Amino acid sequence: MTTDRRSAARTTTTSLAALGLCLAPLLDPAPAAGGQPDAGASMSAAAAATAGAATSGSHAPAPPPRTPPMLTPTPAPTAARTPFVPSDFRNEHAGATHLFRAADLPPPHATPSVDNGAKVIDRPASAWPQGPHGFKVELYADKLDNPRYLRTAPNGDIFVAESKPGQLRVLRGVGPDGRAQQVAVFVRDLKQPFGIAFYPPGPDPQWIYVGNTDSVWRFPYRNGDLAARGPHVVVNDQIPGGGRLRGGGHWTRDLAFPADGKKMFVSVGSHSNNDDTDDNPAEFHRADILEMNPDGTGMRVYAWGIRNPVGIAFCPRTGELWTSVNERDRLGDDLVPDYITHVRDGGFYGWPWYYIGGNIDPRHAGKHPELRDKVTVPDVLLQSHHASLELTFYDGKQFPAEYAGDIFAAQHGSWNRAPRTGYSVARVPLHQSGHATGEYQDFLTGFITADGQVWGRPVGVAVARDGALMVSDDGSNSVWRVSYTGK
Repeated sequence: MTTDRRSAARTTTTSLAALGLCLAPLLDPAPAAGGQPDAGASMSAAAAATAGAATSGSHAPAPPPRTPPMLTPTPAPTAARTPFVPSDFRNEHAGATHLFRAADLPPPHATPSVDNGAKVIDRPASAWPQGPHGFKVELYADKLDNPRYLRTAPNGDIFVAESKPGQLRVLRGVGPDGRAQQVAVFVRDLKQPFGIAFYPPGPDPQWIYVGNTDSVWRFPYRNGDLAARGPHVVVNDQIPGGGRLRGGGHWTRDLAFPADGKKMFVSVGSHSNNDDTDDNPAEFHRADILEMNPDGTGMRVYAWGIRNPVGIAFCPRTGELWTSVNERDRLGDDLVPDYITHVRDGGFYGWPWYYIGGNIDPRHAGKHPELRDKVTVPDVLLQSHHASLELTFYDGKQFPAEYAGDIFAAQHGSWNRAPRTGYSVARVPLHQSGHATGEYQDFLTGFITADGQVWGRPVGVAVARDGALMVSDDGSNSVWRVSYTGK
């Protein structure tokens, strides 16, 4: 028997930062690579003042007491409010900073809902991912087969989930040319694998866990293995499975263990865009983050109403679970924002009835009014339809000190938006505190040509043992290596 999740929902304190967020693209004044215009020049002084006044979330040191603003679905504009200014590939460039404010979201259907999915082209000879000044981008591996999730093993090997062929590949070493020195297939015959985790946490794991679309498996593992040393063990086969979207349901399943290894967390996206979940078996144990024991027993819903929590990871500094979320579609170009947030036990994040606090999804108007003031507002709002996938915390030593502990998250790119957005890697500054203050930065861009053609789509991110950032790209079937040279 499973109790009604709504009865277990806890009223949570919404982040003052998120409630006060306003889009203010605080862009680097330098022009983007490829001659794109500097969108930062259009930011008003009022927007700059608003951005500077943003406070940290409710889990950060408390600000001076004040009454938080009322969250409403479509707040009326005021003379002091900066107009909503969305971002897209024309003003998304390495180093640009964006800050979105929940209270300034446009109303539903402010623009038509479009189907503008990318038709990926071969990478042009002149195209290359672009990072901030001082960072170098190298092609680490290519000619892969649908490289998705990345995970660094304790010995430094890079594991890649190739989801379509159903296998894990291992990439080892770095040559003088920045490329992998050895490539091997670790295991085949998986079921749309995505999440990878080593267990127990620490330097000497005994198992490698794999998140299939409908189950969690584990294989015996020792540091340095280039192939599975034994058959798989089914840990849990009660995970709802998915297809390939377009009606088949969200299919990626990420895995995460806290530092003590006592529990395992599994992310499961919704089956639908925004179907009502009441008396709907297709959505059972979906749009959730599930918690269970490492042997698969004791499964329960940890947090719910999260449409598609693609990536999950624990913050090393605070021990909090974070997630990278794809929100719903078909409400217009600029609704609903995707987001990155820490996750509370028992937290409710709105889907399908509400979004970003108490904003009502018009397709479910009047349903579950008792839940409206229980919706947790996320820490960081991304441009709508970014398609935020895997995230990781930077625990390396190679990048400048201000990057320590920050989040990197792959943005696969939009389909339900007229001007393209995403197709990048975002950085979420945590300010060496483990807490976000609402803004995010474009860290790695260049996967779209100047005329809007897509050649690359970031999916996975991992920190290599030498401190480089690894990025998988299932558009060009590559893995990129981003290092800091200071030049």
